[in-house]
Amino acid sequence: MGKSEKKEKKTREEKDGGGTGDKNRNYLMIVLGAIIIVIIAGIAVFVLPHQDVVMNGDNVSFYYTLMNENGTVISSRMNGTPAELTVGSSDIIPGFSHAIAGMKVNEKKTVVIPFDQAYGPYNSSLVRVVNRTGAIANTTFLEGQYFTIHRSTDNAESVVRILNVTPSTVTWDANNPLAGQNLTFTVQIVGLERSAVGNATVTKTPIPAKTIAP
Repeated sequence: MGKSEKKEKKTREEKDGGGTGDKNRNYLMIVLGAIIIVIIAGIAVFVLPHQDVVMNGDNVSFYYTLMNENGTVISSRMNGTPAELTVGSSDIIPGFSHAIAGMKVNEKKTVVIPFDQAYGPYNSSLVRVVNRTGAIANTTFLEGQYFTIHRSTDNAESVVRILNVTPSTVTWDANNPLAGQNLTFTVQIVGLERSAVGNATVTKTPIPAKTIAP
């Protein structure tokens, strides 16, 4: 093999070696990039859920206005002392907890909550005609008033609306006053306290509680 052939062979080997090195470097860069992406994703998984947004079990303070489908204001607290509740509590209508989940402090929004996520459908079987005997024999009833019934068996209470009154009977409606209605809430979160136990057990406000006494 002549000198020129040896030199040409060496040049080809150097080029081949350089190409392999470039491929290895490219491979390492790809692997390194993939590792960085995995690390960033892991940080996002553990960090983002702990940002200051409303989560299930949190205690929140808020201002609100509650309206029915006709736009009539049912209840409002947009200034003064804010209402308070624990998100996800069984005493809170589920649609409200879902609506404020993910909100931030000072964020404000309006949301429509369908009746099946609020106080449920209207149940005609809860309208009863009751004889005016026993504990209610001498009670004065007025049509349209709300009356609290105390159940002696378990000491529970329920609020009914009086529909009709006769000397011997009274007809009342035990449905929640907002049953069967789609509701519109305007809510502004003004305070957030992260739950230490991670679940909801307490409610501090009557609206939008499942049972309200008008």
